[in-house]
Amino acid sequence: MVGRRMKPSQLKALEGNPGGRPLNEAEPAPEVEIPDCPGHLSPEAMAEWARIVRELYNLGLISQLDRAMLAAYCQAYGRWVEAEQKITEAGAMGAIVNSPNGYPMMSPWLIIANKALDQMHKFAVEFGLSPSARSRVASKVGDQLPLFPASGSTGAPDTFEDFLRRATLQ
Repeated sequence: MVGRRMKPSQLKALEGNPGGRPLNEAEPAPEVEIPDCPGHLSPEAMAEWARIVRELYNLGLISQLDRAMLAAYCQAYGRWVEAEQKITEAGAMGAIVNSPNGYPMMSPWLIIANKALDQMHKFAVEFGLSPSARSRVASKVGDQLPLFPASGSTGAPDTFEDFLRRATLQ
């Protein structure tokens, strides 16, 4: 498909539908819920999962369908953090190494960091997480949803820590 990628109608509505075009009334609207965290994620990726799912849930922008794409975003984040740590550990010249021939070249860790950052940006745009997308969102959705879903029959919300423990350990 040629041209700009279409934005989900829910994201357009949160932005106030600035283009004024009709929203797709037939667009699927999956239930807003936090998917289970995949067990194969790195520790840094799992920490990012725990951080971001709360924000996406409060905006009503997450469902079970988003699990793989969110996992990919978080794993790219984990790779970026690891690569940046390796560059920092290498000291002042961490971004530059000598090739086998002795010539200076970009560190492989810098290449990994740059690629992961590019991947993170692409996934962030999909979820409406870029600073420009966030500046256009004026949402009351978070006020209408419980802070996090309840697990018991009482209907009372769990603490976020209890909910997160269930969501990430299942």
